[in-house]
Amino acid sequence: MKNPISYVRIVILSLVLSFVSLPTYAQKHNYIENNKTLAENLSTKYGIPSSIILAIAFVESGGGTSKNSKKLNNHFGIVGKNNTGSKYKQFSSSEESYEAFCKLIAKKNYYNSLKGTNDFSTWVKAIASAGYSTQPQEWMRRINLIINKYQLKETN
Repeated sequence: MKNPISYVRIVILSLVLSFVSLPTYAQKHNYIENNKTLAENLSTKYGIPSSIILAIAFVESGGGTSKNSKKLNNHFGIVGKNNTGSKYKQFSSSEESYEAFCKLIAKKNYYNSLKGTNDFSTWVKAIASAGYSTQPQEWMRRINLIINKYQLKETN
């Protein structure tokens, strides 16, 4: 090795960066755990798989770290009125945001044919096809990534 000091610096920097990212990973994993019961309850009420509710909330809120989720209690990127001048709707609680998302989905044409089914893949495609995201292919990729990473397929 030509310069062992450079190698040591790279290793130290890599270790520091990996420890810095640990709280973020833990915070994001806690987001799933903290909202799992809420998603399960809404799944029972609306017939939307909790894996879909949680994965979409996770992606849209950055695992609960986004400005909209913190300031507006908006975990789904729902557009509407607020007191801050942004285009996103403000909710009084996270629970209200989750409920609003489920009500929004329940109004869609695909809802009646999918209600009560746990095929998350079909739900993701239907929601993306209905225009939920401005970049549907990337959005579907991210939703599926979260479902697989946090093993939400088992969540119903």
